Amino acid sequence: MVRSRILLVLAAVAVVAATSASAQRSAPPAAKPAAAAGPVILIDTVKGPVEVELYPADAPQSVAKILDLIKTNFYRGQRIHHAQAGVVQFGDPISRNMQKLSEWGFGGSGKRVGVKETSKRSFDRGTVGFAYQADRKPEDADSQLFIIRIANPGINGKYALLGKVTKGMDVVDKLGMGDVIKNVTLKP
Repeated sequence: MVRSRILLVLAAVAVVAATSASAQRSAPPAAKPAAAAGPVILIDTVKGPVEVELYPADAPQSVAKILDLIKTNFYRGQRIHHAQAGVVQFGDPISRNMQKLSEWGFGGSGKRVGVKETSKRSFDRGTVGFAYQADRKPEDADSQLFIIRIANPGINGKYALLGKVTKGMDVVDKLGMGDVIKNVTLKP
């Protein structure tokens, strides 16, 4: 009788162990923690909203500079001052004045970022970069942002890549010279 109880207990232990091992084999692997998402900005345009996730790990000082400008409503009422098939650009306060159209694209906040932060990421469709004048250096970027509409690997490593459009690329495709940026804000 004692022997049959021991065998019964051993059989029960074997069933529990087999069930546990089977559960471990069929359990899905533990998910890798997601990379921390950067801050998201909302570019409110006359054609609709555009959301951009920023990459502070790639360009910390450049992203911080843009976030500081956003906090002061720097971009409110500016216009798209450069638009081509592959890119749109804004961030020049002179663009608020239609009578100074010939000067658009040459203005800024007056405080350059002061560092060269080029990214290993590629300038693909929807990426957002920190512009500077053609005769200048990346450290001279000030306030102007561009959004890539057609991938442009020729500019990889030449500009700070600040983020990527996560919503509203259809809006970016519709933007043209003179379209108003109602405001740029940090999404809560």
